[in-house]
Amino acid sequence: MANEAIIVNLLGDEGDVIEYTVPNTEAVPKGTLMTLSGARGCLATSGINKTFIGIASTEKVANDGSTNLGLYTKGIFDLMVVGAVGIGEPVKLSGANTVCRVPTSEIVSGAYVGKILETGVDGARAEVAIGVY
Repeated sequence: MANEAIIVNLLGDEGDVIEYTVPNTEAVPKGTLMTLSGARGCLATSGINKTFIGIASTEKVANDGSTNLGLYTKGIFDLMVVGAVGIGEPVKLSGANTVCRVPTSEIVSGAYVGKILETGVDGARAEVAIGVY
């Protein structure tokens, strides 16, 4: 996968890592944005409008026998932006390891990753605070 998140600052207790279940067959690079999948399960992001759950804190090798993966839930990360996003606006998943501006009509649904801490430019990285609203 490409465009994995880059740690800027981990907040809370070293990013407040929480363990989730991931399929043994799933390969997940460190820094992958993850979506909720079933009861306390997660998958790598692949599309828009998915429910963000955290960022992979370690690499998960496919078919390694492991089904647990720790996810960062609080911190500031450099993420790849799609479209223009104004400073302080909420962002949501926009595809594999990318985020975009959340339209005002969708803010109440809570389907967002975090708030952008600088102006976001299409195809560039920007700092995003997750777990801090």
